[in-house]
Amino acid sequence: MTRLMKYFSEGRTSGKHTLPFVVILLGVTILASAANLFLPADSALYVSTYTITLLGKYLCYAMLALAVDIIWGYCGILSLGHGAFFALGGYAMGMYLMRQIGDRGVYGNPLLPDFMVFLDWKELPWFWLGMDHFWFAMLMAVVVPGLLAFVFGWLAFRSRVTGVYLSIMTQALTYALLLAFFRNEMGFGGNNGLTDFKEILGFNLQADSTRVALFMITAILLAVIFVVSQKILSSRLGKVVLAIRDSESRSRFIGYRTDRYKVWLFVYSAVIAGIAGALYVPQVGIINPGEFSPINSIEMVIWVAVGGRGTLIGAVIGALLVNYAKTRFTAIMPDAWLFALGAMFVLVTLYLPKGLMGLYGQLMSKRRTANNSNNTEESQA
Repeated sequence: MTRLMKYFSEGRTSGKHTLPFVVILLGVTILASAANLFLPADSALYVSTYTITLLGKYLCYAMLALAVDIIWGYCGILSLGHGAFFALGGYAMGMYLMRQIGDRGVYGNPLLPDFMVFLDWKELPWFWLGMDHFWFAMLMAVVVPGLLAFVFGWLAFRSRVTGVYLSIMTQALTYALLLAFFRNEMGFGGNNGLTDFKEILGFNLQADSTRVALFMITAILLAVIFVVSQKILSSRLGKVVLAIRDSESRSRFIGYRTDRYKVWLFVYSAVIAGIAGALYVPQVGIINPGEFSPINSIEMVIWVAVGGRGTLIGAVIGALLVNYAKTRFTAIMPDAWLFALGAMFVLVTLYLPKGLMGLYGQLMSKRRTANNSNNTEESQA
């Protein structure tokens, strides 16, 4: 009980990395964007459009890792189904982009996407109506993942399903959606998914300026979500969430409706994942059922574990580091990159159980201890 009340009275020291993180993120984004738009291609400081797109994809993954860390690191709910929320947000954006193709598709049908013409569909399904409007598609990108998370969380948390059973249920959820979206009759492109996008809000998706704009928007939204999440988790609500993570039965005993807090946080996390998916699709140019794969959700958990769960910034660092390593390993050792990536995960698990942020905390603690010892010796002298 003492530990529980400590969280309510004092909370955790958080937020000290918020300002440096935002400054570094936005600074690097501005410099990289300027280097792409204003420097000649033969300059040593030029940043290619491919690199800009790759960085944008990394930031989407960082946003997704942030969503996983919020629910796992702070509330203790190990979700292996966040890939579903990410993919649903991506499909909402993909449906909007498909509607923007119009009669420029292979079959020249101004209303039906190419895959529907190929499958001999006669009319647009009802759930595609309104997806030609950007605002409506973006609303669906957050409402659909949020609604699914609410229904799932309300049923699971009110039934007090926890631990490995909840993790298996979230994994089963994303696998069920994977199987459903693979079916052509679902109306989402089947195995091939949605691709061949042309433009977004009238801007050519292949233009350098559009790529840079998407990259900058992703960075800004990541910074905003990071700051908002930090504020929420530093508030009294965040302290209750931490108490639920450490001892849900005691929190329930002193009067808190723990299921409501868990449902709310689960929905918030799912909405962030949906936003990440919506930003991801126009930058990579495709969305298919493979994004629902349970292994993707497991990989997200690994990003958070590598960076250090329960820190927010650790989740972002872990996502950026692991995905950069993945890119480098595939280029350096195309036949053995999985072994290299696996070795990195094993080493982190064995020697950095609290992730990179845990290592950073240990180093800073030793440094403070050494400084205090030196100050004590000088005062005694």
